[in-house]
Amino acid sequence: MKSVLEPLEGNKVKLSVEVDEAEFDRDIDLAFRKIAREVRLPGFRPGKAPRRILEARIGHESARQQALQDSIPQYLAKAVREHDVDLIATPSIAITGGAESGVVAFDAECEVRPTIVVPGYGGLRVELPPVEASADDLAGAVNAERAKHGSLADVDRPAAMGDFVIIDLGCERDGEAVSGLNVDDFSYELGKGWITDDFDSRLIGAAAGDELEFSATPKGTEQEANFTVSVTKVQEQHLPEVTDEWVGDHLGEFDTVEAWHAALRDRIGDVKLNQARQVFMDRTTERLAELVEEEAPAPMVESAMRERANQFARQMAAQGIDVNQWLAATGQEPQAFIENFRDQAERMVKVDLALRAIAAAEGLEVDDADVEREYQRIAMRAGQKVNQVRKAYEKNDAVTDLVSEIRKSKSLEWLLHRVEIVDPDGNPISNDLVLGHSAHDHDHDGHDHDGHDHDHEGHAHDHEGHAHDEDDA
Repeated sequence: MKSVLEPLEGNKVKLSVEVDEAEFDRDIDLAFRKIAREVRLPGFRPGKAPRRILEARIGHESARQQALQDSIPQYLAKAVREHDVDLIATPSIAITGGAESGVVAFDAECEVRPTIVVPGYGGLRVELPPVEASADDLAGAVNAERAKHGSLADVDRPAAMGDFVIIDLGCERDGEAVSGLNVDDFSYELGKGWITDDFDSRLIGAAAGDELEFSATPKGTEQEANFTVSVTKVQEQHLPEVTDEWVGDHLGEFDTVEAWHAALRDRIGDVKLNQARQVFMDRTTERLAELVEEEAPAPMVESAMRERANQFARQMAAQGIDVNQWLAATGQEPQAFIENFRDQAERMVKVDLALRAIAAAEGLEVDDADVEREYQRIAMRAGQKVNQVRKAYEKNDAVTDLVSEIRKSKSLEWLLHRVEIVDPDGNPISNDLVLGHSAHDHDHDGHDHDGHDHDHEGHAHDHEGHAHDEDDA
């Protein structure tokens, strides 16, 4: 087989492939064997009729057409590997010779992944929520603890924000009681905003003995309902004074207010740091995608949309829900459902292109040790031996794809360590603080980060699928 690569306009190339007659004759022989398994001839078991008998019976042309159909994809795949063509769509194939006899030749027009340049990636800036406890955060946590030990006292005045009211609550819609909203002697704290958007404001100013009637939309519903509220009591909360003695008596692990406050700050800081980490990946990749000026190639977007939809279907299946039944129940057509992922898919594709561009610009390469570590990671997740995973990738010609994914993960890690991180006030936040242990544990596992919104995740599914293929074999 001989092949020639010719660049075309618009991120396309043409592969011209020729297969000599001797090589293609082996494909014809395989085609006859395939036909033999399907054709019943007297005196021969299925698949055992010799080629000369079949050729005399059905003719040479049928086998040649079968051989063209079966072998051209294989020759194309070989040419793609030889020329390292990064396909993003199924090629368009035109047979240019050998359809009836002689040397087989065909052209394949291939759309390839574009190579782009990303301006400004080295100066990327990301804003994250604050990672330290503020004075308001601390005051809220202290008051929440005080409330656990507080007391309520009846007051003879109209209710104000923060008071508790004892009410008899009724709610009907079209003459039917609304579930969960009909209760007597209900103690409700004004300011919680639990029942309707305007429920608390309607009760502010009400006093014991007042009765209210109004229409409003209960939280979690879309239709109005009729409310009746009878106020039995108005109570105010008395909170204990925070002293070292009170802390020692009620919070046994601390002896002083200062020690308790320090522990609260640490606890709140940990929570806020985790929240910042959850959005860091997503905001970084979102900002990176914004730097990409090129349009996302349609085939890549379509593929990413399908992968996102399939991922959703797998998540539904894990919960025992059939996605087709869910679509029918929600009145959605499958294609319209897939379209919901378009914006997300376009960003995924732009991030994919940008990460590859950064890897090329920064000279980030993948060595054998990197690939071996990834085999080990996949083997651990799939519950298989490393050798099984390695053979599966080699058998499925997936090693090149795996190397690309590792390289993209290296690119992402490079970026995460260099992006400027600030809080809403512009104060700097340490990259190492946000990245935590991942700042030092380099395992190329970029697709396991929360919020990592590009196609590593989809490839991870494919990779592990290859491992299962080998195991099944």
